[in-house]
Amino acid sequence: MNLSNNKILITGGASGIGLGLTQRFIEEGNSVIVCGRRESVLNNVKAQFPSIITRVCDLSVEAERIALYEWIKENHSDLNILINNAGIQKWVSVTDADFYESMKSEISTNIEAPLHLTSLFINLQSLTTVMNVTSGLAFSPFAKVAVYSATKAFFRSFTISLRHLLKEKNIEVVEIIPPALNTDLGGVGLHDAHPSVSSFIVSIFEQLKQGKTELTFGTSETRLNASVPELKASFDALHSN
Repeated sequence: MNLSNNKILITGGASGIGLGLTQRFIEEGNSVIVCGRRESVLNNVKAQFPSIITRVCDLSVEAERIALYEWIKENHSDLNILINNAGIQKWVSVTDADFYESMKSEISTNIEAPLHLTSLFINLQSLTTVMNVTSGLAFSPFAKVAVYSATKAFFRSFTISLRHLLKEKNIEVVEIIPPALNTDLGGVGLHDAHPSVSSFIVSIFEQLKQGKTELTFGTSETRLNASVPELKASFDALHSN
């Protein structure tokens, strides 16, 4: 994919990995549209990067996903890259009384939203690329975020199939596979000890320049290339305490 002169929609592009992608794509000379649930957060990013276009949208709601697509089709019909980045992570246990109700939003945001958006946006004649953000936990789960891990395994499997399915439409499918990074995903302070988003973004763009379609970093690269016994050992080590 070309790294400049694109019009890009980044879901959840106002924080964490999404914000890192937003900043770098702007630096590379692209027009960036960012959508998110919180208007105040979008306004803060707009103040930092005045060139971006923002749209308040709760992607867990089907009607709002459709409204987002219709708005893009009417106002930004030259959009050529969709980045399905938005995701939520909840640290809950299956034994919690509200487990099922709590998981509904995680499933709708992490699975239903990107599938729905993909099915909508591939109807844009201008679309050339879909980028999906999965996780190293797609390969070996972390039990404290069991449903999050499962949603990312689902999304990776879908992405592999999507790459094959969209060949006839000449739409490239790129998977971004982050490890745990220093973001507020799951809660403030939970990932402070992990690598920075900035170092991850640098690596991701180097891989994009090389033409790769599975983009990894640190432990996610290890997991992508691990054998089944190695993944089992990784799971056992993660849950040894």
